[in-house]
Amino acid sequence: MIAVALTGASGAQYGLRLLQCLVGAGRDVGVMISGPAQLVVNMETDLRLTGSAAQIEGTLVEYTGAAAGQLTVYGKEQWTAPVASGSNPPEAMVVCPCTTATLAAVATGAGRSLIERAADVVIKERRPLVLVVREMPFSPIHLEHMLKLARIGVTIMPANPAFYHHPASVDDLVDFVVARVLDHLRVEHALTKRWGASG
Repeated sequence: MIAVALTGASGAQYGLRLLQCLVGAGRDVGVMISGPAQLVVNMETDLRLTGSAAQIEGTLVEYTGAAAGQLTVYGKEQWTAPVASGSNPPEAMVVCPCTTATLAAVATGAGRSLIERAADVVIKERRPLVLVVREMPFSPIHLEHMLKLARIGVTIMPANPAFYHHPASVDDLVDFVVARVLDHLRVEHALTKRWGASG
């Protein structure tokens, strides 16, 4: 199972598209959504994430086309979730988008929410962790947190789309960032043309 957390930074489209792609690739996904992330999703997209974790799960299952049991949404403080323990860690975790507050909490091992605890578990169990940080400009504090995490193997991947593939829409820009995340998860995709590829 791959864990995906959405936090309250702008760029909810990145996280939602990542969920679609992981489900489309046949991967099981455990989803965590912070309260601020719910607000951002509701502001930035036509999707409405409201109610309990079970209700949000139903909405995301319909949105992604997930099969029964393929996508699970965990409550914000569901400490019994598998991702909360090193005895049953996910194979990888992505925080997409990742606020700088979440970045700081992960860098300091705060573990105050399920998202933070899951990231702590992934780090201590030496599983891949990707943080799609969405902020600009970065302060020295942000950069210090990123450097600290990068030095222990966390992948810091700011949501910076390229333009060499001649994007024709916002969706193309979103797909570029999501494609890079999928590459680091070693999940096959055909979202974008690769550099130097013919055709």
